Amino acid sequence: MTSSPGPLRADARRNRERILETAVRAFAEQGPDVPFDAIAKAAGVGSATLYRHFPTRGALVEAAYRNELARVCDGAAELLAELPPDRALRLWMDRFIDYLAAKQGMADALRAAVASGADPFAETLEKLGTAIDSLLSAGAEAGLLRSDVDAFDVGLSLTGIAQVTSAPAQRDRAGRLLDLLLDGLRYGTGR
Repeated sequence: MTSSPGPLRADARRNRERILETAVRAFAEQGPDVPFDAIAKAAGVGSATLYRHFPTRGALVEAAYRNELARVCDGAAELLAELPPDRALRLWMDRFIDYLAAKQGMADALRAAVASGADPFAETLEKLGTAIDSLLSAGAEAGLLRSDVDAFDVGLSLTGIAQVTSAPAQRDRAGRLLDLLLDGLRYGTGR
């Protein structure tokens, strides 16, 4: 397991973020064996900078995946601060579908990382459960969402929607299915 970086200078933090975003795209588009030099060049950093942050391919894959996970999970609190809970949940569900698409694109790289001993998924269910639960709880408290549905049920529903609409051409269908799921989560709240 890779540890999270300690305090980084602002430029080092920006470099790390660019590397992680570029790595997700590169692994999704070119597979698990994309050269480190190509990732560094696309991120606008030198190879030494990439290796300083991520000494192994497994470390880079794990960090890129965890960064995507953190982005989607941290988004729940940000959305709740800006929107009513039901609208925050609906927008978060869109982000979750995009996260699963990125994860699918990185599937080969993630399998290779796991085979080399990394465990990028160690905290996935807990973090996603916490994010979904915060959205559901806020919605139930506001009387906008049912209180009898748990985060695991919603997570499974979202995963199912993502699986049947995984082709980019089906993204509109995914949106309609997410609308139906949200309608089901609103049902019986007295709205």
